Amino acid sequence: MSFLSNIFGKSSRGDTPADLSILNADMHSHLIPAIDDGSKSLEDSIAMITAFAELGYKKIITTPHIMSDAYRNTPEIILNGLENVRAALREKGVAIEMEAAAEYYIDFEFEQMIDKKQLLTFGKNYVLVETSFINPPDNLNAIFFKLITNNYKPVFAHPERYSFWHGNFEKYEEIIEKGAILQLNINSLTGQYGPAVKKIAERMIDNNMISLVGSDCHHLGHVNLMKQVRFEKSLHKLLASGKLLNSTL
Repeated sequence: MSFLSNIFGKSSRGDTPADLSILNADMHSHLIPAIDDGSKSLEDSIAMITAFAELGYKKIITTPHIMSDAYRNTPEIILNGLENVRAALREKGVAIEMEAAAEYYIDFEFEQMIDKKQLLTFGKNYVLVETSFINPPDNLNAIFFKLITNNYKPVFAHPERYSFWHGNFEKYEEIIEKGAILQLNINSLTGQYGPAVKKIAERMIDNNMISLVGSDCHHLGHVNLMKQVRFEKSLHKLLASGKLLNSTL
């Protein structure tokens, strides 16, 4: 045990890397080039996707941002980009299944999309949603209700990153009670987003609250962190929980 571990407690890392092939599928990433804040080029996309295959993933469901004031992507833009990535993967001989959905920012236009049933889904009609990192949304429960009554299953992206709820852990329990499922960013367990996020993520795992784990991969740096996170004891616990739905996607 290191000197720092003796001072601050046991290390969160073990000696054996987790087998990420257990997940089979990653369901949160930004790997279609040049349409949001993720991959900048097709070459970058192929490099990241190749690294996923080397980590044991068999399938990627990439989820570009759709935000009315920043990334005005449409299903057509996303699916056309997906076909370009698929063609490049075939050319390079990268053996991995590739699909696309979206990460929807909760705003007024998103509500309109629900009404028009224009949402890109994955798995069992899952819809990935996020909200502001600055202020808690007033209409979150209403959005979940609207999704569910329109036969969608809301997936709440990276709840551990919303610091405004760190002192109100019951809010995460309420979100599950309202019918949404929680998706953890795998690299939150490395401390990438700070120690408070890591602590909340580990608490969610301890309370068996996480149903999906995603990379939220934007660049090769995130893939490199994924190689490190395999040694986190909390990830081993999550993979052994029997709760994760990744392999069903």
